[in-house]
Amino acid sequence: MGIQDIIEGKRRWRVHTARVRALPPDYRIVYTEIQRYLFKVGPVDLPDGPLLPGIVDFFEEGVAAGTGVRELLGDDVAAFCDDLIKDSRTYADVYQESARGRPGTAGT
Repeated sequence: MGIQDIIEGKRRWRVHTARVRALPPDYRIVYTEIQRYLFKVGPVDLPDGPLLPGIVDFFEEGVAAGTGVRELLGDDVAAFCDDLIKDSRTYADVYQESARGRPGTAGT
């Protein structure tokens, strides 16, 4: 990764966070919780992938349609997140793979 990649990544992140700050307060609160959850259990490519910007797109559409965030996601936000990442490779997968690959570990 070169310096240009780092600069471009920071620029994209600033644009992303500006979009999040422009959301109504209830959407921002839910987005922050989703982001926390996904950074704990989410896909390996989360910081550079399309998932977080896609959530902001989805939220912006909900705001434009006048839909409340709970109507958009349902009552179980964790289930919503799990459904988003169900086919993605997560850090838990990486850990399990590394644990299985080491002799003498519980995963073998």
